[in-house]
Amino acid sequence: MSTAEFHGYVGVQSRGLIALPASVRERLRLNEPGTQLEVTERADGVVELRAAVPVPAEQAWFWTERWQQREREVDAHVAAGRVATFDSGEAFLESLDAVEPEQ
Repeated sequence: MSTAEFHGYVGVQSRGLIALPASVRERLRLNEPGTQLEVTERADGVVELRAAVPVPAEQAWFWTERWQQREREVDAHVAAGRVATFDSGEAFLESLDAVEPEQ
């Protein structure tokens, strides 16, 4: 049994263009600017389409494994309650001045 939300037919226009149903585009957020589809032609004749939103070059650093590991570490600290909040920028800076440097 398939878990697909849509099954139907779409036409292929003369230049190879296809139009996906609006419900599919909305559900998969394919209406976002810059959205692309990854196309995979399989040996059994099936053509697979996968939604792919490309990462702008100026944001690529965020998606590196090193940065994502750091994001996971922060999430763990937040989940464990190891965070502090401050009422002002000045209070934050004072707290940094009070930290003893590591030896």
